Amino acid sequence: MTEIKTPQLRKMSKIGEYTMLTVNIPPMSAYPKPATQTIYLRPHAPKIPTESDSRSLFLVNVPIDTTATHLRGVFTSLLGAGRVEDVTFEHEKKATVSREIALLSAAGQKSKKRKRGAEEVDLASQELPPIWDRDLRKSGSTAVVVLVDEKNVENALKAIRKLHKSGKEKNWPVWGEGIEDKVPALGSARYVAHQKLRYPDPQVLQRNVDEFMTAFNLAEEERARQAKKGRNVPDEDGFVTVTRGGRVGPARREEAEEKKKEVEEREKRKRESMGDFYRFQLREKRKEQQGELVRRFEEDRKKVEGMRERRGKFRPES
Repeated sequence: MTEIKTPQLRKMSKIGEYTMLTVNIPPMSAYPKPATQTIYLRPHAPKIPTESDSRSLFLVNVPIDTTATHLRGVFTSLLGAGRVEDVTFEHEKKATVSREIALLSAAGQKSKKRKRGAEEVDLASQELPPIWDRDLRKSGSTAVVVLVDEKNVENALKAIRKLHKSGKEKNWPVWGEGIEDKVPALGSARYVAHQKLRYPDPQVLQRNVDEFMTAFNLAEEERARQAKKGRNVPDEDGFVTVTRGGRVGPARREEAEEKKKEVEEREKRKRESMGDFYRFQLREKRKEQQGELVRRFEEDRKKVEGMRERRGKFRPES
């Protein structure tokens, strides 16, 4: 939190592409003095576009105690009620991406939801009960506020510029005004609630564990089904993957040998159909034929010499 005087408010309405929104922080027991904090806004333009980018604002340097209710209250003071559709924080987006990646890996890049009879299980939502009633942000955290339409984005930026022109610090939004009973309390009350949440109701905990195990078993069954489907089936290189143990069961040796023979015969027919395609194959074939002729000539020559020797030793009977 920093204190900003009125002359600075008049001069600094923008920094680069960011519009500056200063909020008044009321006194509290931990810091019994009024303060201000500046939030920087710009139209949302992520690297991967989405349908809601044109009606979204990207916020930087939100207060550490920010909740969606706080930001809705700020934009209500700027635009009126009912103009905010959704609020997403930086760590929530990263957690969503991580869950999607884990889901694709566990389910073999299948659908996010599996059905078992009439029951539908969402693998990405299997989490234990939370142990904190609200999150705290890191310094300099970001958020994305989705408004109901594109016009409200321009109206919000115009309202902020209008506040800068007025130069009156009392006109800036008051942080947390009117929402005191809508968000969990901080301070010692937060840690008291944390202590209670650390020991959830046994029925709630059991339900979460059952849902997780159901999703895990479905993923295991899917992996086993894929493994059984691919058992003893040669791949592109002709190798046979033999799976043993687990729910798939041992593969029979006879089946593997039959598949191997089929692959060898198929490769042999393929080579015979192609013939001697390359030039070096023709040369090697001629060399083999010449060597075979020389070998046969030597064998015939030795046979003739042997016959001549035997003829000279022959003595007819008198």
